[in-house]
Amino acid sequence: MQATLRRDAESPKTIAATKPRLTFWQVWNMSFGFLGIQIGFMLAQSNMPRIFQTLGSDIDKVGYLMIAGPVTGLLVQPIVGYLSDRTWGRFGRRRPYFLVGAILASLALLAAPHSSALWMAASMLWIIDSANNIAMEPFRAYVGDQLPKEQVTQGFAFQTFFIGAGAIIASSLPFVLTNWFSVANTAAPGAIPASVTYAFYFGGAMFLLAVLWTVIKSREYSPQAMARYHPESAPHARAGVADFLKSMAQIPPVMRQLISVQFFTWFAWATMWTFATAALTQHVYHSSDTSSVAYNDGASWLGMCYTVYSAAACAFAFLLPVMATRTSRKTTHAICLAIGGLSFVAIYFATTPVMFMLPFIGIGLAWASTLSMPYAILACNLPASKMGLYMGMFNILIVAPQLVSNLVGGMVLTAFFGNNAILMLVLSGVSMLVAAALSLWRVQEAD
Repeated sequence: MQATLRRDAESPKTIAATKPRLTFWQVWNMSFGFLGIQIGFMLAQSNMPRIFQTLGSDIDKVGYLMIAGPVTGLLVQPIVGYLSDRTWGRFGRRRPYFLVGAILASLALLAAPHSSALWMAASMLWIIDSANNIAMEPFRAYVGDQLPKEQVTQGFAFQTFFIGAGAIIASSLPFVLTNWFSVANTAAPGAIPASVTYAFYFGGAMFLLAVLWTVIKSREYSPQAMARYHPESAPHARAGVADFLKSMAQIPPVMRQLISVQFFTWFAWATMWTFATAALTQHVYHSSDTSSVAYNDGASWLGMCYTVYSAAACAFAFLLPVMATRTSRKTTHAICLAIGGLSFVAIYFATTPVMFMLPFIGIGLAWASTLSMPYAILACNLPASKMGLYMGMFNILIVAPQLVSNLVGGMVLTAFFGNNAILMLVLSGVSMLVAAALSLWRVQEAD
């Protein structure tokens, strides 16, 4: 198809070619690696609290141990984004980072269930999260690199679909291994159950294979092609610390508008990931003994609850662009977050495993929107030369609230909620409702 032309807004004399639309399977292939990334991420998020408790951590200390993800995200993603903006080689611009992150994360996933002490498990989580961030951040910028603006929302919808699919696989693995393949779901005190160990083995393999698929099956534009599509994209300053800090100081307005929305949204998610295991095992299974059958049955059932919200996210992923077209991205996001917040509050009234599971359908809608709408709003308003850096910086708005949740969550649980973990999920709901209101009030959309 003959590329259309437009006049660049910042440089009236520069004519930029419009990127050609990609086919369904091209977008599929460039997004497929997120399947493996999410399998690794969700295995760690849903099972590391269980491993920490098994190795002797108190409930109110789990949040401190889960701090690896937020801290590594704060440090790694902006740096990786900045470097990937300036990486041009035979293997592309973003794909080398996909591959390096996948290899490191896969090795750490294989080693994590063999931890025999808390410090070992915490170290493995740090490695998993660091490698996961190395692989994940360039994937966000990759959408902006490869797709024309009219396909950007679709690109993030594909990522959301694979994130949901990966989470379904990861969340259900211990339950499936136990109930379909009779793999032991309990172990001696202080030992990691075999169901968790084999789940991590599978996750490590899938992480690497899925990313390899994207690396092999997709392509990236050469520097010459990028210069045609984005004449402004060539960096005008030499790469270095001063340029990095200067770019970080020049935050685009749309990112500033999303700060408060992202804070309350991701505070809710971090609180859920940290305390959902304790909430379910206490509230429905009435056990806090990590070696008991009741506790481990509850921990496995939580995996199925996560499977439900991930499946719902998959189902809703391609509905969101339609909703955004008929309303707006920020309105769609607000509606989804409000439904998610009410669903979190509804969990408090659950008395059976099935009742506990049902609200995760609404939570899945909020998850789908969280993974697509803010990125779609952002990607169309970033300079191509700094797409990776600003996508990495945007991650600060994700990891900072997780860091806050991990630091203060245990204190809130003990000081205000009397170690009743179900109230932490209610807190997640309130936080998400605040984010919904802020999405309508604070965000100013631009095409």
